[in-house]
Amino acid sequence: MRRREFLALVSCVAACPVAARAQTARVYRVGTLTAGPPISAAADRGKVFFDELAKRGYVVGHNLVHEARGASGKLELVPQLMQELKAAGVDVVVTISYPAASAAKISGVPTVLASGSGDPVKTGLVESLAHPGGNVTGIADDASTLSTKRLSLLTALLPRLHHVAMIWNKDDLGMSMRYETSAKAAQGLGITVQPLGVREPDDFNEAFEAMTRDPPDAILMVSDSLTLLNRKRVIDYAATHRLPAIYEAESIVRDGGLMSYGADSSESFERAAAMVDRIFKGTTPADLPVEQPTRYQFVINLKTAKSIGLEIPSTLAALADEVIE
Repeated sequence: MRRREFLALVSCVAACPVAARAQTARVYRVGTLTAGPPISAAADRGKVFFDELAKRGYVVGHNLVHEARGASGKLELVPQLMQELKAAGVDVVVTISYPAASAAKISGVPTVLASGSGDPVKTGLVESLAHPGGNVTGIADDASTLSTKRLSLLTALLPRLHHVAMIWNKDDLGMSMRYETSAKAAQGLGITVQPLGVREPDDFNEAFEAMTRDPPDAILMVSDSLTLLNRKRVIDYAATHRLPAIYEAESIVRDGGLMSYGADSSESFERAAAMVDRIFKGTTPADLPVEQPTRYQFVINLKTAKSIGLEIPSTLAALADEVIE
């Protein structure tokens, strides 16, 4: 063999493993599915999630592809959007809302519940928290504890609280069960519940008319894509009629709502990313126990309180994780 040919062969042998690794380096695909707007990898909860994945070695544009789908409140589109994700070959789908979680479960694609899915055992998404079975795991709601806490915060604000209007989406099984848990908690505290289930934007007008006819002492709104998309209407009604209201998400308080109490969304999405990492590495959802939030946030908007002539007791303000001036 000539010297030149020998050197060329040696160079190829040295370079080929590198080229082979470059060609075979795995690119992971993660889908996000929500009944609301699509999740952005650069903002809010999406940024938290993808920043956490990046810490674990998965970077969008390098070894990670993000397929985002969102129904923007049109729940009938959710199954179709899930099929699009499946056709795109996602390795795992991360869901927000019960409709998204249900469609993902039916698809058979490994699924991580990030938020808004309700009690996954009661809705049939998993067999149990410790042993999910099937293709679904993630972060669960502790609806009973949360409902009692929200009502106790309202009671601390309004010691003579007797009548609470509850707004929720009747077409969302997860949120309907959350409403039922909240109503049961209220009854246990001697509080009468005014049930105001909605199915579409026009139903909010009927809910407002019902509250005008029979004014409640306060409002509790259960969050899902429908109620969140119409949150400003609820906030405005509460402001006009000087009604205290408590919500589940701090973002609503930043939009002008009075109070919120709920799981820390950053923690939930960080832990969802950790679960996705384990699924990428070969663990099946069936072997990943469903987790519950460990951090909760209580947020008060003092500006809103002042606008409706409400003074927040110092003892209640002291409990807040954040007070918006």
